[in-house]
Amino acid sequence: MNLQFINAADLVGHWINGHADAGAGTRVGEVFNPAEGRVARQVALATRADVDRAVAAARAAFADWGSAAPQRRARVMFKFRDLVDQYSTDIAKLLSAEHGKTLPDALGEVQRGLEVIEFACGIPQLLKGQHSHGIGGGIDHWNQRMPLGVTAGITPFNFPFMVPMWMAPMALACGNTFILKPSERDPSPSLFAAELLREAGLPAGAFNVIQGDKEAVDALLEHPFVSAVSFVGSTPIAKYIQAHGIAHGKRVQALGGAKNHMVVMPDADLDGAADALIGAAYGSAGERCMAISVAVAVGSCADDLVARVLARAKKLKVGAGDAANVEMGPLVTAVHRDKVAGYIAAGVQEGAKLVLDGREGLTGELAQGFFINPTLFDNVTPNMSIYQEEIFGPVLCVVRVPTFAAAVELINRHTFANGVACFTRDGGTAQAFIQKIEVGMVGINVPIPVPMAWHSFGGWKASLFGDHHIYGEEGVRFYTRYKAIMQRWPGSESKGPEFVMPVNK
Repeated sequence: MNLQFINAADLVGHWINGHADAGAGTRVGEVFNPAEGRVARQVALATRADVDRAVAAARAAFADWGSAAPQRRARVMFKFRDLVDQYSTDIAKLLSAEHGKTLPDALGEVQRGLEVIEFACGIPQLLKGQHSHGIGGGIDHWNQRMPLGVTAGITPFNFPFMVPMWMAPMALACGNTFILKPSERDPSPSLFAAELLREAGLPAGAFNVIQGDKEAVDALLEHPFVSAVSFVGSTPIAKYIQAHGIAHGKRVQALGGAKNHMVVMPDADLDGAADALIGAAYGSAGERCMAISVAVAVGSCADDLVARVLARAKKLKVGAGDAANVEMGPLVTAVHRDKVAGYIAAGVQEGAKLVLDGREGLTGELAQGFFINPTLFDNVTPNMSIYQEEIFGPVLCVVRVPTFAAAVELINRHTFANGVACFTRDGGTAQAFIQKIEVGMVGINVPIPVPMAWHSFGGWKASLFGDHHIYGEEGVRFYTRYKAIMQRWPGSESKGPEFVMPVNK
């Protein structure tokens, strides 16, 4: 394959109608190497004319792809799945270089994207309708799910391969064509996916990549020939995407922000809980929408839990994502690093106890790159900004509550309701937690309860805008329309006009 764009030092462009495209505009953005704190390359920022060309290519491809047999589309997905598996290490190195996450974490991201591709390979079964023979008067009745046409996805910087794979394979397998607008901070993995889809046999124009910023987003949301838009990112942007997309006649699925809690009961395995908190709070430098950012310590376990987490956090190895034995890499940009540092300062000012300050110890390569060390706050209260707002960095807040009921009430009052976990040895407590908690994804002794590909991902409240969760069977419903068909063949005798409401007798 021609993968020259991976080593290009100058410009990352678009992918339109089956080939790389430099774009019609002159605006560019900077793509950083976050571990080194330097500009690695530039990325083209699309104009509305670029978006128009991508939509035109997708519309032309839909005429054939949308009417193709599901088995034909599945075969492309099978081939794509094999290619992603073959090039998984290359993809992981690429996204690690642009995002900063460790290579093992990047490989895990590729695997989770691969699982959705595997699910999409089963599209002939997933698109099967239901049939009712002889419902009355010689009529048969059945249903089928039809593709929408040109669809689009707008994806975040923290998972530059996995989240696009939550969208594109499902949309394509259902018979749609797809336009991806990835984050301009780490744009290259999307082009790698485009190359692999072409080699897998996807027709030119069925999958397009538009690099860019708000201009490209608005052009997709406002375009009359884009039928549906899927988005993953922050809540303010999710609200905008939903409102603006609906105003222009789009079907919209918008996943927003999170403030995920982990309840630790006094009967929990505290060593296991502390290990879970370390991985869930500081993995990928906290740049995950499912990261645990609040530990809710119930009753007498608080002091012991904080001590165990602190001891582990101090030992974390922080450095470049491709370095040996590194457990946490840098944040994606200097601007984001400074924003996280600002939250740490705010937490101190608001009265939280700063147990471990991630702004300290940033020497050598850590001072050059966009690093924040693991940070731990204790005695955090619900009125503080570090509790209310999504920080999206390696900052863990500990809130102390007296009882299980107080923990549930605390979580249910929060604006966000993406993911939550409860660590306990008691089955009754676990069952009560599952039933009473008002959050979309729940883990019992599982810190990051991300559903597998054959289920669906999504939160509640301000963490999800729209009617459908993403991927799984919910993804099939989002990317298709329901069509009901009733059929009767004329008999030898005519019944004449009928003026009564038809009923099943």
